[in-house]
Amino acid sequence: MEEIALEQLRYPIGKYEIPNPITDQHIEEWIQVLEHLPNRLADMVSLLSDPQLETPYRPGGWTVRQLVHHIADSHHHSYIRFKWALTEENPTIKPYFEKEWSKLFDAKTAPIQLSLDHLKAVHAKLVYLLKGLSKEEMQRKFTHPEGNGQTTLEENIGRYAWHGNHHLAHIKNLLDREGW
Repeated sequence: MEEIALEQLRYPIGKYEIPNPITDQHIEEWIQVLEHLPNRLADMVSLLSDPQLETPYRPGGWTVRQLVHHIADSHHHSYIRFKWALTEENPTIKPYFEKEWSKLFDAKTAPIQLSLDHLKAVHAKLVYLLKGLSKEEMQRKFTHPEGNGQTTLEENIGRYAWHGNHHLAHIKNLLDREGW
């Protein structure tokens, strides 16, 4: 497969870019994305068969099942990172090895409904929290020890709105290619 085509399969909506400046409109739009992500994902994957769930979204990529479990795991971590940044002064967060998590028994075999339910609960709590943050609280930071450096909470809202849309695009593109 051509390198450009593979890159398009990996990043169908492009890589996350932090707008400068981040406006109130960005924040509102991102929170709406986060609010609707669990239902959008469930609508997209709930009727898929087991063979469809076992289909990688791209050559060498995760299966749809692994993507659903990854989104729930990743957004669970993000919720905790918001809480740390709100209760500690610029905490260094603990990264996790998402590729290794995707190889675990649950990520490869568990019913997707477990992660869809988890994501729905985590996002309900996250969105409620985010809607109550002040402008000052949105400037609180955490430090990611690998790559991202310091991240403000407002940047992280955008990052996770992008992350959800990024993986929804992976699944939607697969569904479109396969005619499902």
